[in-house]
Amino acid sequence: MPEKIDQAAIDRLFLNARSQNGWTDAPVSEAQIRMLYDLVKFGPTSANTQPARFVFLTTPEAKERLRPALSPGNIKALAAPVIAIIGYDLAFHDKIPQVFPHNPGFRDLFVNNPAMIEPHAFRNSSLQGAYLLLAARALGLDVGPMSGFDAAKVDAEFFPGGTVKTNFITAIGHGEPDKVMERLPRLAFEDAARIV
Repeated sequence: MPEKIDQAAIDRLFLNARSQNGWTDAPVSEAQIRMLYDLVKFGPTSANTQPARFVFLTTPEAKERLRPALSPGNIKALAAPVIAIIGYDLAFHDKIPQVFPHNPGFRDLFVNNPAMIEPHAFRNSSLQGAYLLLAARALGLDVGPMSGFDAAKVDAEFFPGGTVKTNFITAIGHGEPDKVMERLPRLAFEDAARIV
């Protein structure tokens, strides 16, 4: 059986980790972004379909292209060194022969049932987006995920081909501790879960 990770890792990933509201000037390199993706790609998705598509905005010009789509409360995220757009590819099934080679005919399940495509892509890209948040924390970075944006504007600007849709956005960098809000309450097990 795999060993439990140490308490410091659990603290870094969950217990001490916070969504960030302000950012230092410390950069995030292209090598770090690539390392981040190289962790994310190993997170499990249904039938290994990997429908998420990522756009990492690293220049002031690229981030300004996002500005018109952000809600006023999320403009602050543009100060982060990186903004990641997590999208989902509605043509993900075309890569099934590559990523699920022992059953390439699995692609036909989606081709013959188009109503299954978007829910599958959205659900599994959400998983991959969550892996991105945890991988960033594991690599010593901070994150600030958000959903306050105009998805149609983001899609038009960054996914103009129409097969990729925006799921959510996150800022990535090194957070300013004094800009973090107090820890907000979490639901107790009894309020959110049950064992059957």
